[in-house]
Amino acid sequence: MAPAPAGIMMGDRSNIILIGMPGSGKSTIGVLLAKAAGMDFVDTDLLIQSDQGQTLQTIVDERGYLALREVEERVLCRIPRAGQVIATGGSAVYGETAMAHLKSTGPVVFLNIPLATVRERIGDYSLRGLSKRPDQSLEALFDERLALYQRYADLTVDGEGRTQERICDMILASIPN
Repeated sequence: MAPAPAGIMMGDRSNIILIGMPGSGKSTIGVLLAKAAGMDFVDTDLLIQSDQGQTLQTIVDERGYLALREVEERVLCRIPRAGQVIATGGSAVYGETAMAHLKSTGPVVFLNIPLATVRERIGDYSLRGLSKRPDQSLEALFDERLALYQRYADLTVDGEGRTQERICDMILASIPN
């Protein structure tokens, strides 16, 4: 196993938190990672929808993108410190309190993909429940979030040109059990 990067430590029951843009593979890789590590898997977008009884897109349409971010922060702050792989929504990094909580429960892994790949994978993002200003382009959103993802990441994994299995292996090799 490769040595862990400085600052990456994992206790017996720590979480692994995945952050990144929509389409970066957080949910898909999260499931593979959870299976490989013998952990539970949590998709925070599904937790938000369950908590609110609405889809993310409905929340954005009816209450606005800031309402989605507020709900997301509350839901993220309730996630316990247990053996879970957590796939966050792309906007999780806007919640400082939520990110501090998540970082206290385990390492944060940024799944980094280029903007062109985001566009290719998410297609018509108007149906994705994206937490963005109405006048904000996908490129501006990408640039704004990139700095936040880098700020919170304990580990960055470039996903371009790599299989989901390879990305999962890279994460497991970087985080000691």
